[in-house]
Amino acid sequence: MPPPPILVDILVADGFVLTEFTAVVELLRTANRVSAREAFRWHWLSRRGGPVTCRAAITIDTEPTDAKPSANYVFVLGNSNPDAPDLSLRKEIRAYQWSGTRVFLLSEAASRYIAETGEQLMSHTTHWENRALLNERGTPGTGSYALAADDGKITTSAGMGATYDLVLGTLSGHISAASVATVADIFLHETIRTSSTLQPFGGKELTRTGNRSLDQCVELMQANLEDPLRISELVGHLNISERSLERQFRAHFGTTPNTYYRELRLNHANTLLLKTSMSVRDVGLACGFPNGFSTLFRRHFGVTPMALRRTRVRCG
Repeated sequence: MPPPPILVDILVADGFVLTEFTAVVELLRTANRVSAREAFRWHWLSRRGGPVTCRAAITIDTEPTDAKPSANYVFVLGNSNPDAPDLSLRKEIRAYQWSGTRVFLLSEAASRYIAETGEQLMSHTTHWENRALLNERGTPGTGSYALAADDGKITTSAGMGATYDLVLGTLSGHISAASVATVADIFLHETIRTSSTLQPFGGKELTRTGNRSLDQCVELMQANLEDPLRISELVGHLNISERSLERQFRAHFGTTPNTYYRELRLNHANTLLLKTSMSVRDVGLACGFPNGFSTLFRRHFGVTPMALRRTRVRCG
């Protein structure tokens, strides 16, 4: 007689991240198919139940949370608005903990939990984009930049694509290693990353171009967004010539080092505009643009910084 299915709750709020939702549901569904049995059973929940819409405008019907949950695992999904009231889930999280449920908090759900606990600990992580808001609001500490971190009570995670690694790791406790590998292969997920793997941007584990000098250069660029290094300084650190660096950037990225560096800083500015309440001037300064920031931003993105910020209100 097969063992009873492992119960998984998927807790969402309006604006939830569809990538995270499908990662959980589709991997569990595929694990059942590969196992030829109902190894996992899942429910979609929200604080009050009823229809909940993700930020890709797809709506699902949910059940309300239970004061006495019976799930083995609960995945609390991220949200387009880290200040959304329905992400304040301390009561629900405690109920799951009292029931012995293993709790996974993804992206904004993780950052909301970190903010409400009052400190960014090395045993806590969230998506690197959410660090900007935590830092702006003065949440002390630096936190971890790993894909996931466990403080002994709750697992916080970067969410997004890291959700696949998190769920695949969870499957391994309940189905065979060969079955987990088959599920990963079905999703063309060649390598199941460990929780300690650093996030590509925030953790500075970067491009993997296969070119050591190029990877080191990009790492230096990302570590120095506020006070950009001159190209002469970069090549000094790398012990190569400016001409060699130029050739490598054109060969791998089809652009110049200066253009690549500027785009990194503009992309970071985009994140700060959407994720924080910093003034446009302060965003420019934080990304190494003491002058001409709005013009450069509009030239690159086709929209002014203020116009982009207004989309945060309309679209989340």
